[in-house]
Order: sequence, then C-alpha cells, then structure tokens
Amino acid sequence: MFITLEGIEGSGKTTQIRYLVEYFQARGAQWVTTREPGGTPIGAKIRAILLDPESENLDPWAELLLYMADRVQHLDELVKPALAEGKAVLCDRYFDATLAYQGYARGLDIEIINRLHQLLLGGLKPDITFLLDLSPRQGLARAWRQLHNGTRTGAESRFEEETLAFHEKVRAGYLSLARLEPERIRVVDASQDEKKVRDEILTAVSLALR
Repeated sequence: MFITLEGIEGSGKTTQIRYLVEYFQARGAQWVTTREPGGTPIGAKIRAILLDPESENLDPWAELLLYMADRVQHLDELVKPALAEGKAVLCDRYFDATLAYQGYARGLDIEIINRLHQLLLGGLKPDITFLLDLSPRQGLARAWRQLHNGTRTGAESRFEEETLAFHEKVRAGYLSLARLEPERIRVVDASQDEKKVRDEILTAVSLALR
C-alpha cells in the first residue's frame, strides 16, 4: 500500500507518519517511511537546493524540474522496489504537492505538470492520500515555532518565508485536488488535537486494508 500525507507547512505530517509507523509495527507488517523531496541520497542534495532560503531566485520552472528529478530517482530507487516487495510505503508529500505548490500557487500550467508525471513516472498515484488541512496562518505559526525551538532547521525554511497569500493558494489548490479525487484524497481537519487526527487516519487505513 502506498500512503501519502499532504498539507501546508506545520500541518503535522511528520507526527502522523510516526503514528502510522506504530500502526504497521503493531501488526507485524513491513513498511518504509520516506519523504519528498529528499527520500534518497541524490534527492537529499536536490532537497538542499529546493528548501534553502538562499534559493529565493530559483525560477519556478527550474523548481518544478528539480522536484520531478527528485521524484524520478525516488520512485526508481525506493518506492517501486518497496511496493514490489509488498511493503507499505509511508511518504511525506508526493505528486499532489507539486500540483498544489508549483501549479496552483506558482501558476505553472497544470496540464504540463500532469503530462510530465505521466511521461516520467507512468502516472503512479498513491492508494490513499491524507490531506491535513488547516489555515495557513495557523500552520505557519506552528512551523515558525518549530524553527525557533530547533525541531525544524532554518536551512530548510524557504517555503516558510513565502507570503501568507502564497500559502492560501497552496491550501486552495490542495482542496481543489481533493474535490477532484474524493475517493483517494481524504481531507482531515488538522486543527484538531493530534490524537484525534491520528484516530481518523488510522480508521481510514484500517478500512482500506480490509
């Protein structure tokens, strides 16, 4: 099973992946956790460029192609082999993030992004995606608290430094994607207590595995 978690900065994806790991561990299932960008050694180098606040002048098309390069390597090296071995893949962000950030927020052509995904990746989609939804103001406040207390690194704060209006577009993009694919993308209110979010996600996973 290929499970992805999506959402704006500060939405709690990392925390919820830990709960998913506990869920699969308790059932004796095989699993891998990963993230985009940066799920492979090559991807980590691409991530350093993409999330570095000093990359503020990165052209949007160059940004898109770096994300796609990371994803090609990620699927070839980690995701596809793990799925072929029958493992659950738990991934922090995937293709929906590219549509939300580079498509809806940056304004790049959605059709071109979709065509690249089909051409380079065969259009591979997750079995289930959890969109952790909350207001950008609340999410950014959480993210900046994490940056200030050291639980998130300032070397990866490029998107936190984007405007509130940018993050509003990202959120609107995510919600548009969820309306297009309601069977795959489950919207979860991430403003709730984290254990309520956990319970909602784990209930959905349990039902999907039946």
